[in-house]
Amino acid sequence: MLSGLVIVLLPLLLGYLVPVRHAGLMALINRGVNASVYVILLLMGVSLAGLDNLGSQLSRMGGQALVLFAVIGACNLAGLWWLSRRLGLTADPNRVVPGAPTSKLAAMAGSLALVGVVVLGVALGLLGRGLDGLHDGAEALAEWVLYALLALIGCQLRNSGMALRQILLNRHGLAIALMLAATSLVGGLIAAPLLDLRASEGLAMAAGFGWYSLSAILVGDALGPALGGVAFFNDLARELLAFVLIPLVIRRHAALAIGYGGATSMDFTLPVIQQHGGVTCVPVAVVSGFILSLLSPPLTLFFLSL
Repeated sequence: MLSGLVIVLLPLLLGYLVPVRHAGLMALINRGVNASVYVILLLMGVSLAGLDNLGSQLSRMGGQALVLFAVIGACNLAGLWWLSRRLGLTADPNRVVPGAPTSKLAAMAGSLALVGVVVLGVALGLLGRGLDGLHDGAEALAEWVLYALLALIGCQLRNSGMALRQILLNRHGLAIALMLAATSLVGGLIAAPLLDLRASEGLAMAAGFGWYSLSAILVGDALGPALGGVAFFNDLARELLAFVLIPLVIRRHAALAIGYGGATSMDFTLPVIQQHGGVTCVPVAVVSGFILSLLSPPLTLFFLSL
């Protein structure tokens, strides 16, 4: 477990040590992160195409992902609803961040495009099924792209403007992140016997906290591409529901709206939080997503090693 943890955290740490002061270079890093996610998902689709009885496997994946998503989601919503009543965090929609994106549908379309990339990868894998080593090569290449992605994300975290002191002192963001993590793991434990998985496997599947590119590769590498696909669709479904849920509940239950997006609250779902929750919700969302992004890799690898 220790070697696997070092292999994953080392590029994240190395990226975090790199200060970037040039706006153009930071923009290039951001584009590199987005491109890496698409490449990883394309390669994951190619790997899925190598499964025997692909049709039945995909059907089983869909059912497992639905069960996992429903159980974890129910635990998340219950815990975050209770926390919302305790924290007293309120949104301020009258103080919207200038220039914040306003199209929820455009953001959802971006998430659905990720599914399209996986489908394209499956199609390419089926077309190249006669090529020796194609699917194994895709899995190996996906791991190297993941390491590059982690280094770029570490650089993003270092240059996000969030100091460690700011993170630790933001009690709302810290409480939301810990509640989301705890209820996700409880959901993974409950879902494990329903999916005929060991408890440690259920915990690993739940520890992505919305980081679908990471969970897909780490789980897929340890438990096979089928369960890697289940982890991916579970975490992607979280993001899609968050886009719908945030505008509906953020005024009355800000902590629930911010927390449900998991690790994505500092990037993909942040524009919707900005638009509907105002500036008071932005630092809380960034801190929550930041903490969950740091927790996900070591927790996933720890549970996979048990």
